[in-house]
Amino acid sequence: MEKNNKNQLKRIAVFCASSEGNDEKIYTESYRLGKILAQKNIQLVFGGSKLGLMGQVAAGALQNNGEVIGVIPDFLKTKEVVHTGLTQLITTKDMHERKLKMHELSNGFIALPGGFGTFEELFEIVTWGQLGLHQNPIGLLNISGFYDDLIAMLKTMVRKGLLKKENFDLLLIAEDIEELLEKMYNFKPMPVPKWMNKDQT
Repeated sequence: MEKNNKNQLKRIAVFCASSEGNDEKIYTESYRLGKILAQKNIQLVFGGSKLGLMGQVAAGALQNNGEVIGVIPDFLKTKEVVHTGLTQLITTKDMHERKLKMHELSNGFIALPGGFGTFEELFEIVTWGQLGLHQNPIGLLNISGFYDDLIAMLKTMVRKGLLKKENFDLLLIAEDIEELLEKMYNFKPMPVPKWMNKDQT
């Protein structure tokens, strides 16, 4: 029997905006991502808000019988922000603890379009992967060319010798959800850096 080398994606953390934006395709694809995750029996982990793209991803999963775990810091847990219809809602003391909990719960990550918070979450989780703190696939869903300029900047960093090509390749990039998930299923992590020992990962 052929060995199955695909990653078993059980829970994916999705980083995205709590704003709706003004691009209809980004808005509708956010819902579709949640729907597809539910159809594939992949649990969604997200930032716990009912607003914007966060709310759309959660709705896509919940309306298709998916399981959704929200992780929200205590200071944002107000009736105007928090999603009350989730499978599970976890409250953290601050933003940093929220990221740690989302990382702990998930074995894959996807960044949808977003603002400062989305970029901060994305770059931190990629940096943790670069350092060998996790070996999970990280997807960048480039809807409507949203991340084109960022990808160009990252390639400039590689060209200028400030980012290693193998670290750039930790980002799995696609414009289509199914294509991105296939790349994540087939992701092969880098070896843990020699200067890291098992106790540090």
